Amino acid sequence: MHDQRSAPDPAGTVFGGAIPGSGAGAGEPAFALHLPADTPIPVLIAAPHAGKVYPPALREAMRDPGYSALRLEDRHVDLLARDIAAATGAGLLVAHAPRAMIDLNRSCEDVDWSMVQGPPPGPVRHSLHNRRSRSGLGLVPRRLGGLGEIWKGPIARVDLDARIEQIHRPYHRALAEALDALRDRWGAALLLDLHSMPPLKPRVPGDRPAEFVVGDRFGAASDHALSAQALAYLARNERRAAHNRPYAGGYILDRHAAPQRGLHAIQLELCRTTYLDAAFAEPSARAPAIVRLLTGLVRELGDAVATLGRGSAQPLAAE
Repeated sequence: MHDQRSAPDPAGTVFGGAIPGSGAGAGEPAFALHLPADTPIPVLIAAPHAGKVYPPALREAMRDPGYSALRLEDRHVDLLARDIAAATGAGLLVAHAPRAMIDLNRSCEDVDWSMVQGPPPGPVRHSLHNRRSRSGLGLVPRRLGGLGEIWKGPIARVDLDARIEQIHRPYHRALAEALDALRDRWGAALLLDLHSMPPLKPRVPGDRPAEFVVGDRFGAASDHALSAQALAYLARNERRAAHNRPYAGGYILDRHAAPQRGLHAIQLELCRTTYLDAAFAEPSARAPAIVRLLTGLVRELGDAVATLGRGSAQPLAAE
């Protein structure tokens, strides 16, 4: 379905792509997709930054693998996503390839070519496509606060090409096909792109920063009423939430959202304090409550998207 390596397991999960340098033969799968044909809601939950499969050569090339992994990963968001999908029947797409190897929320053009050993494919121009790479967080992350350079040296052009062909392209092909399948069945579909964020800083003394950020590319990625419903739901449950600031969504929403064609997408950022321990390393006792909270949110949004798909003249409820 997605590439030559994709194959379903007995439970109906499709594994696709391949992580270069991992395992024997073609390597371990780059992602797993579970999309039941009879899913009861038109929602796909994705965790593109949850990957934890680090090939030995990748770890060896990193200056401080533990530090980088802890800060680059959306640590254990995949566990939340799996529990929410199991409770709601939503589809689920989880990356196994780590963000350190390739960031699935960046364009293939978003490359800092000064960190690549080998010529770029053509003239490099500063543009929106490579703005992240210039800050150190492009297609292959280069720098982190508190560490500086992530890598001991440049990466080979052949390695970069392999990561794009075996991880990035199959993942986005699978994501597009899954959303199309949901939209074709329901008339509309929603991608909930799940991420975690470090605690936001107070803007003024006494400020209580948001625990959740709902991003919709400032209205370009989804029907406005879906974001309004998400924010209203969080407010009803007495959770602090922000809209588009400081995270409005990235390449995944830009590439896959097309509300005029029934394809809606929301990026949801969770503060790591809401479900991880003090070191942001392992799930805390708060994690089950976050699963319950987001299960309710997914159910509400699923009903709303199904209503959109039916072409109902009734407006979506914001509360």
